[in-house]
Amino acid sequence: MTTTVRIPDDWPATEDQARAVQDELRGRVVLGEPGPPPGTGHVTGVDVAYDDDRDLVAAAAVVLDAGTLEVVAEATAVGRISFPYVPGLLAFREIPAVLAALGALPRPPGLVVCDGYGLAHPRRFGLASHLGVLTGLPTIGVAKNPFTFTHEPPAAPRGSSAPLLAGAEEVGRALRTRDGVKPVYVSVGHRVSLDNACAHTLALTPAHRQPETTRRADALCRRALAEATGAGEYVA
Repeated sequence: MTTTVRIPDDWPATEDQARAVQDELRGRVVLGEPGPPPGTGHVTGVDVAYDDDRDLVAAAAVVLDAGTLEVVAEATAVGRISFPYVPGLLAFREIPAVLAALGALPRPPGLVVCDGYGLAHPRRFGLASHLGVLTGLPTIGVAKNPFTFTHEPPAAPRGSSAPLLAGAEEVGRALRTRDGVKPVYVSVGHRVSLDNACAHTLALTPAHRQPETTRRADALCRRALAEATGAGEYVA
């Protein structure tokens, strides 16, 4: 079943309003908790897909058993795009749909893994942090590229890492999940330590560069968008 996304009446409409929300919420990020141990409980991937021509976004939330990586629940949501594309403010395009998908799950999500950034963000408040503050859930970001940050190349073996830096500040880690393959970029979102975020990422990547959570959520949100647009069934 796909849930219809409703954009809150007070959702930011301008860049200035969005940045003001980031400034207000950033101080609520919890950095002093280690988070759940890897391989225990449930872990949930969230991702979104867009059809800008039709002004549609589809989000997916896929819950895995953290020990076996088997899917135990999933949900999707489709709605209108809630904010224009602005680098550094992408959370405002994604969060209403992601919240709707998370809210449709039949069980608690546990740790949430975002395809994006947490503290590794120019304002130190990317999607993973924003989502964590709004939901209270432990969250991490695992991104495909380093955004605006720098790092030394990690050693070639799987599990090697190097600090992801904003000047001298470590905002995340470049983490090698496959021997000799380009790293992923891990950052804390909310209520999880960076060491634990990296351990979770390695536990979720037994066979591929990207976490299984992200791979499953990416496939599901693309399918939900294709079904909504292909059937011409979505009506706001």
